[in-house]
Amino acid sequence: MDEKSRAKFESCVSQMLEILGEDPKRDGLAKTPGRVAKAYEFLTSGYELDPKEILNDALFESSNNEMVLIKDIEFYSLCEHHLLPIIGRAHVAYIPNKKVVGLSKIPRMVNIFARRLQIQEQLTEQIASAIQEVIHPLGVGVVLQARHMCMEMRGVQKINSTTTTSALRGLFISRNDTRKEFFDLINSPKTFGF
Repeated sequence: MDEKSRAKFESCVSQMLEILGEDPKRDGLAKTPGRVAKAYEFLTSGYELDPKEILNDALFESSNNEMVLIKDIEFYSLCEHHLLPIIGRAHVAYIPNKKVVGLSKIPRMVNIFARRLQIQEQLTEQIASAIQEVIHPLGVGVVLQARHMCMEMRGVQKINSTTTTSALRGLFISRNDTRKEFFDLINSPKTFGF
């Protein structure tokens, strides 16, 4: 965010505080517009990065043709409808087709998509599509489980309700045993003391 944009953002936050009946100049709120601008700049930093570039950066030849799964990838996003937090975990798997990607790149890609204004359904699809387009695997499976503060803090106010979304491609659709293995693995208890 450049200086002009930051000043405009901070002015909007000050106006919002005034509309809510607050004094944006009082001690506890005097620096709030700047803090909010900095926070939103971080929380939406995914717009500045290309997730496909992250994946392309670490592709390696491999003869592996068995499922690669990274589960319990924590993510935080903002609901595009209310600008309230989405807090969740992603489970991402693919079946290599002559190439694998560096393991750290998948959580990084998840974070890039999550650090945008989102709906969970679209976030799930974006992750699966990026892996399909860049790695060209035999199959992709993505499951996101998340809590939405727009449901918990307002609206229906249902605390701890979880939303689950999935996106499946290739062998995860056409082979029941592959799909079953994926869901069994993501639902299995944690091991190795993690």
